[in-house]
Amino acid sequence: MWIPTEHEKYGVVLVSFRGTVQHGLPLEIGDTVQILEKCEGWYRGFILKNPNVKGIFPSCYIHLKNAHVKNKGQFETVIPVEDSVITEMTSTLRDWGAMWKQLYVKNEGDLFHRLWHVMNEILDLRRQVLVGHLTHDRMRDVKQHITARLDWGNEQLGLDLVPRREFSMVDPDEISVTELYKLMEHRHRKKETAAPASTHHLFVHVKSLMSANLGEELEVFFHIYDGRENRPLSERFFVRLNKSGLPKSPEKTERQCTLFVDLGSSDLRKDVYIVVHFIRIGRMGAGEKKNLCSVQYRRPFGCAVVSIADLLTADSKDDHLLKVYACNTESEWHQIHENIIKKANSRYNLSGSNTGLAVALQLLHGDIEQLRREYMVLFTRGVSITRKLGFSDIIMPGEMRNDLYITLEKGEFEKGGKSVARNVEITVYVLDIDGQILKSHVAAGSGEPGGDEYHSLVLYHNNSPRWAEQIKLPIPVDMFRGSHVRFEFRHCSTKDKGEKKLFGYSFVPLMQEDGRTLPDGTHELIIHKCEENTSLADCSRYLKLPFTKANLPSNNQTLKGTKESFWITSFLCSTKLTQNGDMLDLLKWRAHPERINDSLSKLKEIDGSEIVKFLQDTLDTLFGILDESSQRYGLKVFDSLVHIINLLQDSKFQHFKPVMDTYIESHFAGALSYRDLIKVLKWYVDRIVDAEHQEHIQQVLKASEYIFKYIIQSRRLFSLATGGQNEEEFRVCIHELFMSIRFFLSQENKGTSPVAQTQAVFLRTFPAIYSELLKIFTIREVAGFVRETLGSLPAAIHADCPLEAVKLQCIAKTVESQLYINPESRCILLPVVLRVLQAHMQEQRDLVMCARILTSMLSLLKKEENGTTEPVVSEEVELIVESLLGVLLRTILEISNRPQPAGPAMRLQFQDVTTCQGEFVACLLALLRQMSDRHYQQLLQAFSSKDDLRDYLLHIFTVFRILIRPEMFPKDWTVMRLVTNNVIITTVLYLSDALRKNFLNDKFDYKVWDSYFYLSVIFINQPCLQLESFSPSKRKKILEKYGDMRVMMGCEIFSMWQNLGEHKLNFIPAMIGPFLEVTLVPQPDLRNVMIPIFHDMMDWEQRRSGNFKQVEAKLIDKLDSLMSEGKGDETYRELFNSILLKKIERETWRESGISLIATVTRLMERLLDYRDCMKLGEVDGKKIGCTVSLLNFYKTELNKEEMYIRYIHKLYDLHLKAQNYTEASYTLLLYDELLEWSDRPLREFLNYPMQSEWQRKEYLHLTIVQNFDRGKCWENGIILCRELADQYESYYDYRNLSKMRMMEASLYDKIMDQQRLEPEFFRVGFYGKKFPFFLRNKEFVCRGHDYERLEAFQQRMLNEFPHAIAMQHVNQPDQTIYQADAQYLQIYAVTPIPESQDVLQRDGVPDNIKSFYKFNHIWRFRYDRPFHKGTKDKENEFKSLWVERTTLTLVQSLPGISRWFEVEKRELVEVSPLENAIEVIENKNLQLRTLITQCQSRQMQNINPLTMCLNGVIDAAVNGGLARYQEAFFVKDYMMNHPEDGEKIGRLRELMFEQAHILEYGLAVHEKFVPQDMRPLHKKLVDQFHLMKSSLGIQEFPAYVRASPVHFTNGSPRTCRNSVPSIISPDGGRTVSRRSYPAVNRYSSSSLSSQASNEVSNITGQSESSDEVFNMQPSPSTSSLSSNHSASPNVTSSAPSSARGSPQMAEKHKHSRENACLSPRERPVSAIFPNPLDPAQRAPTHQIGDTTLPRSDPNLSAPDKVRPTPSSWSLDSVKERAPSFSDSVGKLLCPPVPPRPPYSAGSSAKNMRSQSPVPSSRSPQKTTVPPFTPSPTECQSTSLVSNSPVLSGSYSSGISSLSRCSVSEASGTELPAGDHPPHPLPPPPPSSSSSTLPNSVSSGSDEPVRRENKTPPPYSVYERNNPRRPVPLPHSLSIPPQADPPALPPKPHQLRTGSMKLDGSADPRVPRPRPLPRKVSQL
Repeated sequence: MWIPTEHEKYGVVLVSFRGTVQHGLPLEIGDTVQILEKCEGWYRGFILKNPNVKGIFPSCYIHLKNAHVKNKGQFETVIPVEDSVITEMTSTLRDWGAMWKQLYVKNEGDLFHRLWHVMNEILDLRRQVLVGHLTHDRMRDVKQHITARLDWGNEQLGLDLVPRREFSMVDPDEISVTELYKLMEHRHRKKETAAPASTHHLFVHVKSLMSANLGEELEVFFHIYDGRENRPLSERFFVRLNKSGLPKSPEKTERQCTLFVDLGSSDLRKDVYIVVHFIRIGRMGAGEKKNLCSVQYRRPFGCAVVSIADLLTADSKDDHLLKVYACNTESEWHQIHENIIKKANSRYNLSGSNTGLAVALQLLHGDIEQLRREYMVLFTRGVSITRKLGFSDIIMPGEMRNDLYITLEKGEFEKGGKSVARNVEITVYVLDIDGQILKSHVAAGSGEPGGDEYHSLVLYHNNSPRWAEQIKLPIPVDMFRGSHVRFEFRHCSTKDKGEKKLFGYSFVPLMQEDGRTLPDGTHELIIHKCEENTSLADCSRYLKLPFTKANLPSNNQTLKGTKESFWITSFLCSTKLTQNGDMLDLLKWRAHPERINDSLSKLKEIDGSEIVKFLQDTLDTLFGILDESSQRYGLKVFDSLVHIINLLQDSKFQHFKPVMDTYIESHFAGALSYRDLIKVLKWYVDRIVDAEHQEHIQQVLKASEYIFKYIIQSRRLFSLATGGQNEEEFRVCIHELFMSIRFFLSQENKGTSPVAQTQAVFLRTFPAIYSELLKIFTIREVAGFVRETLGSLPAAIHADCPLEAVKLQCIAKTVESQLYINPESRCILLPVVLRVLQAHMQEQRDLVMCARILTSMLSLLKKEENGTTEPVVSEEVELIVESLLGVLLRTILEISNRPQPAGPAMRLQFQDVTTCQGEFVACLLALLRQMSDRHYQQLLQAFSSKDDLRDYLLHIFTVFRILIRPEMFPKDWTVMRLVTNNVIITTVLYLSDALRKNFLNDKFDYKVWDSYFYLSVIFINQPCLQLESFSPSKRKKILEKYGDMRVMMGCEIFSMWQNLGEHKLNFIPAMIGPFLEVTLVPQPDLRNVMIPIFHDMMDWEQRRSGNFKQVEAKLIDKLDSLMSEGKGDETYRELFNSILLKKIERETWRESGISLIATVTRLMERLLDYRDCMKLGEVDGKKIGCTVSLLNFYKTELNKEEMYIRYIHKLYDLHLKAQNYTEASYTLLLYDELLEWSDRPLREFLNYPMQSEWQRKEYLHLTIVQNFDRGKCWENGIILCRELADQYESYYDYRNLSKMRMMEASLYDKIMDQQRLEPEFFRVGFYGKKFPFFLRNKEFVCRGHDYERLEAFQQRMLNEFPHAIAMQHVNQPDQTIYQADAQYLQIYAVTPIPESQDVLQRDGVPDNIKSFYKFNHIWRFRYDRPFHKGTKDKENEFKSLWVERTTLTLVQSLPGISRWFEVEKRELVEVSPLENAIEVIENKNLQLRTLITQCQSRQMQNINPLTMCLNGVIDAAVNGGLARYQEAFFVKDYMMNHPEDGEKIGRLRELMFEQAHILEYGLAVHEKFVPQDMRPLHKKLVDQFHLMKSSLGIQEFPAYVRASPVHFTNGSPRTCRNSVPSIISPDGGRTVSRRSYPAVNRYSSSSLSSQASNEVSNITGQSESSDEVFNMQPSPSTSSLSSNHSASPNVTSSAPSSARGSPQMAEKHKHSRENACLSPRERPVSAIFPNPLDPAQRAPTHQIGDTTLPRSDPNLSAPDKVRPTPSSWSLDSVKERAPSFSDSVGKLLCPPVPPRPPYSAGSSAKNMRSQSPVPSSRSPQKTTVPPFTPSPTECQSTSLVSNSPVLSGSYSSGISSLSRCSVSEASGTELPAGDHPPHPLPPPPPSSSSSTLPNSVSSGSDEPVRRENKTPPPYSVYERNNPRRPVPLPHSLSIPPQADPPALPPKPHQLRTGSMKLDGSADPRVPRPRPLPRKVSQL
């Protein structure tokens, strides 16, 4: 049975548990679990990190730990009983663990590894703490280390700052807000800037000396040298080096490492140096040969210098290589370092070019104990300490030191009978009082142990040597008396024996008879001469002799006159010995009573360091004198005591205050001294007012703290000794003393007067007296003293008086003292404190100090654990609220509104004030948190009028808004922010009642309510309350402690809103935006509370104005800005929709409400899609498409012009980033077209300055032209140039006009000179619900990037949509795909159908120009899919091979404002096998003609393309290709079954004969140009051609073929004229009248020449092999058809179409380059799965296809059909003109081609209405097939139902015009607007039979109706000129249709109102869309 646990509540998992049992809970080792129940060895509970999942687990797997349980029962929480540092470590490491892994994912390797090391370090330290074996000090160090590491990691990871006290986390509820703020501020400042250390140390580690000429040992001496004062700052560090230059004792690190300690900050200057001296140990001369002499001398070697300042910037890890210099003459040795520093180059030189000392130097900071902790390894392995000469900046009381430093300066010696100067060496000994040499007490420096003697260096032949060697004599204090130092002088002979001969000595005693030591300074010692063998062992002989010349008696002229002298400098650094005689006199006052007065007087002149050495002895002396002679010396003793007390105020001696405190507590024995001290002190105080000089009195008052300490301690000692006698007398004395003090304080003086300064001195020291007074007086008595003393100060002091600031400091110290902490004294002092504070805060003076006082006061106010307040505390809170709450609010407002000053000094002051702002805020929060219901009631009742209450509420709401600001607290102060918010929401709940009671109904005040709502909204939207962005553990902690404060505030807003009643109208629409922002917070409860407010707003707005347009407008405006900031989500959209729809169900205005909700919901869909797309990194189609969708929505559905323009510019920026310059131009044109050429001023908007409308439009024009230029869309740029030029001309601005004309000319040049790439077009279908709204289940056509083929495009789309699945077919998907919860992409290439036919059909127009019209302003695209209908004949599959032709119409033309546009309409027709065959052969004939023409006109650089094409066609024909067509269509069965196809069969036969004739002519041309090495191939082709002719049964060509010679006049085309300009044929200059089968079109041969020149060059440049270019594939049925598949499957399937056969479609460009991506062998039926091709196969595919036979591949489609026209041609050069052609059309250049027999068409394609035209005898539209004659045939345009232009003339003028064609839209919709209306179609003329046209499945007659409701497309420079799209575009976004579209861009006068803007010429039958309201004047 499961039993709830009592004690087993919390545990840690020891072993992982899989949880395989029923209800098992899987556990991982280390998880912490909370246990709920137990049962027979099992526990039931949950893991703390996932409390929602509960289960059972074995009890033996759990290690139980002690824990506290809160809220026992269902919602109990368990807190483990362990060290708070351990708890914090555990939770922090868990949080870090997840973030640490993310660092690896984000590739932040450095932080990843550093954090890893810190986490391991923390785990190791945690282990040490848990074991519990650490000492108390060590535990403290470990915890400090842990918290430092935790703080570092939190800072690095951007986590919150943790408030701590003594290493433990602080609960913000358990301390006051002011305390919390102080803790946070302290930790923040500590983190921000570490306090600069005042003590520094230099670590030196000697590595080696690198020198080429070493061979002797060296002694190296380091010391720190002051270059400014030319003196050493430290003793020397001594290292011995061996002959190799390495340390002599490498195993003893302390002999090669040292720490120069106690350097002050002033020592880190540029002119402080590290000086290194090198002394060699060896022969006298460095280069002397070795001799028998074994005596070694210390000789100069070199010196090195480095500045300490260099170490501050250098990398401490690097070793330094110090250059070593030698002096030029040894006499300069003593100052070589000075010469190096001064750079006196003449006095020293480099000691060898490669001599250098390798040494590690590092500056360390902090006190020595801190270094011992931080650099433990340094001290454990051994390091010598090198001290400063003298004491450090701060002298510590316990420091023991007794070092005497002697510097051997110089000597003066006589020759002594020698011819040369001496080599003098000094030997130094220290001897004690008994004359014994002190062992190990002579040290050359730190690093090496001391020796018994010291030998100086020897300077060669120098009678005035200067050594400048410093030695250290660490002699114990007790051995100083009687000891002396002896210096022995020897001459070092350089002879063979090398003897050292004694010739003299000097000595100096260390202590004088009176106890004073040898004074510091230079001493000239007497050199006593002696014999070489003199024994100096008996000291008594010479100690009686004089030792310095200064001490010689005047009668001793013998020694005074001697020239020989020896100079030393001594310096004593001792904490026990003194050199001061006055000090000794004072201490021995009893021996000389007569000197007491002098000694006391001289005490002030004694150095402070001497006094503190003997502090206790000095104090005993003073109080001894006072006790014995108080009347005589009382005043002097008092003054001396004041001097000593004030001496300890100095920073150098401040650490001796504890010594004095200890003396007072433990050693002071002056029980009677208090009377004299009080008496003298009162005497001084009474004389303050009258005294002229206040300096001494101020010194007395400055020492009053310790004077009172002595008074109180003396009185306590007296009481103890006497049992409390004279108590009353003492109290009276003290009262009188305070009366004197109050009197002098009450004096009013100017701030600068001496008395005022004395008052300030007293006030500074007064608070320190409180604790002393409390030792004798009661707390209330002391509080009374303080209150009366502070109250005695004059109130009316000037604001700028310095005394005011001091008074405030005194108050601050009072509040911080022990006296104020006690509630008894607090109630006495509080009124005084509040009065002073209030006065200062009202005048905004000394705010920093005020903040400090208030913080201290409020830190003492705490609520009890149950939330109640003590009565005493409650009264204090009441007092503070009454006095300070209002002024506190005003102060915070004042500080927040202060502008930042400019000057640096002012800025510093401003920073102080800003810092105190945080303290004031903490005080306000602390005060509000202490306030109870009663306090709030009293506060609100205290206002005398409603206006006062109103002002107060406005103030407090404004302050709360300031507190919520992000910059109020540092970023990582989340704890402080949460406390702030908790206080704010509690206060707001109290104040909202006051708002309801006092400011509703007739007393309604808009400003207060608005401020309230504004505060509430800002509160909810704070980043620190958005719990969703926090980690789960942090979120859980906040919810447990505070709950979700956003929901609380949301409920309060709703409640207050409901109370407003009819006053709600005041907040509509102002509060819509703020409330909308609140509802976008992702908190479901908050949304449920707040969204209904919008229904309420709609309802009230409906009541007021009958609609809610204002609500709608505001909602839409705010949604855009808020959602672009990342707010809102799909859940919100659904919730918004559902809640509001439910709310308005019963409203009378339900319909309009639903409409509004639907609009807003649709906008949200688009905005969410837009935001999701914008999150992606690179600019891709998704971003652009989404922006276009949103832009159109704003324009068409919402009519929001400003938002529309904003998104135009966002789209423009996206295009520029993606380098889509053409699209960028079209986008910017949208804005350009909203402007007019007027002088209206426009305001500053986006990045545009304030300017006139004309200027902005001019700027836009220029920008657009520039982008059109970059996008190589120069034709569009020309139009804008012309428009600008007209404007400049109208203003007579000829300068700019000239520039514009030149720009226009340059664009024309670029059209002719620069190459333009022909883009590919791809159809993309987006299917499935996972796509964004603007793509979902829609199909688009996309313009590819340069050089982008199908496989590359498909890969790009799959990269943009990584979760999409590519569909493997081109069929339309079914509903399951549409509704699937996935993403499907269907991609295949499509071919554009150009609109501008006129330019394309003209001969003589360069390809550079035509290419623009082929691929720009395209509305329609085509895709062909081959399929078999009926039974498939395995022997000949072409009998059943049909083509399904799909035509896609877009909503806007490409290119436009996007690279892709949605498909608006699909049309589908089927092409029969026979028509398919005709198209295939026609296209191949066209290709052959083109190549032949190019070859003839020398346009080809080589003949390979023609060779390959001829080879492909002839080879296929010979192997049975054409025979398959004969088998399929020329048999009786087919003719009988398809009698309507008779004309088409005849047409096919004509084409086959024509192909043979073209081949024959081509071979003739080929023979003329073929190179010699290809002759065998040519011969083979000729042979195969004869076989082909025989296989076709052609012995000679029919008469009608032979009758017309071929005209190829040296490649020069013949000229013809068109009677009517055509807009249908893409390339041909001629058109042919229609037959009854669909879409037959021809080009003139000349047009082929111009059209193909560019294309053929592509092939020739890309491939030299027919195998590469013609990807031949054998037919399934027979290999004879292999060459039929030379093109990729879509070469013909996507072939361009002509509208001649079907007037619904304009003819499409004949290329189908996308099919180069597809391999028919691998991908039948599909155009979307490309096979990577050889680059050579990426040639334009109109030249790749070389087939003339039926296609066997099912993916091949029929080429456009070409209608034959009669032609006469011959092989001689004959030019013929067609006289009936209109001269208004440009000439057509037609190379001669073989003549073709005419055939009348049979029936139309399947699924087309059969309409057989009856041609007349002179027209190709005849019912019978007449013999062809050379005479021209005329065609009437009116007889062509398709309205295609008619070719008229002889057969020779146009028969060679060939084209692919396409089955297109229904008739009547593709007519040029200028020709004739689409309905009704005119009848044919009498000369021809009336004919009807085939119709597609989709009729075009209803198209205008269908288009009326479509969204008008954005501006396009070229719109279609026919009524197929009759809906006019919005104003300024379109171009009017033109009657006769020109071939080139029109002139400005034609375009002023036409080409760039819409005028009234649009179709009047179509209604305009609603106009955009013009707000451009504001833009």
